[in-house]
Amino acid sequence: MESKHLTLPEQKGYDRAYELAYKLAAEQLARIDDIEQQCRQSSSRYQVIDSKKTIFIQYLNQSYLITLPGIEISLVASLEKVPIRDKVLILHYFTSAKGSPLANRLITFRELPEGSVYSPTFAKRSIQPLLDHFGQEPQRLIDAGKKLGGHQADYGDTAVTINAFSRVPITIILWRGDAEFAPQGSILFDATISDYLPTEDITVLCSTITWKLVS
Repeated sequence: MESKHLTLPEQKGYDRAYELAYKLAAEQLARIDDIEQQCRQSSSRYQVIDSKKTIFIQYLNQSYLITLPGIEISLVASLEKVPIRDKVLILHYFTSAKGSPLANRLITFRELPEGSVYSPTFAKRSIQPLLDHFGQEPQRLIDAGKKLGGHQADYGDTAVTINAFSRVPITIILWRGDAEFAPQGSILFDATISDYLPTEDITVLCSTITWKLVS
């Protein structure tokens, strides 16, 4: 199924755009005939509860519930409100998922479709805050990453892999700075990531992860 999404905005004050993006994504979900198949492709779980179709989906180490046909998204076992940005990312991941197995080959942001176009914004919002916060003590990234379900990876001076969604691992790599060189960082993706999210959403997802790590 072809995926058609409204570009997901990042700037503050775009509430109406987020609402429209959510509305369009919900409409796309409502048009999926085989929900169970889409659950398999996204590694989500389908269940009928009280005659309502439900989808259980993992996002940043938390369980979310999508209820149909009204397309409502809530946290499992929590009354905390789900931010509209997260709702849109969840729906875009679910409706975009092609079920591709992980390639176990890492790529850079610039290798994504139109990645070179978004690269300056991506670096500013996703990598620079990590360098500012962890640059001199990159080992602190490991504990921060564990809060999001991450595990240590063998890259750079310090690296952590976080499963943003079940089939979207994000690997963050840091190199310690010293008197001669500034700290360096990179964020890498499995080569299949574009089978699950468009590049605009990957930009938003990574900035969301960065904010959670440094806050």
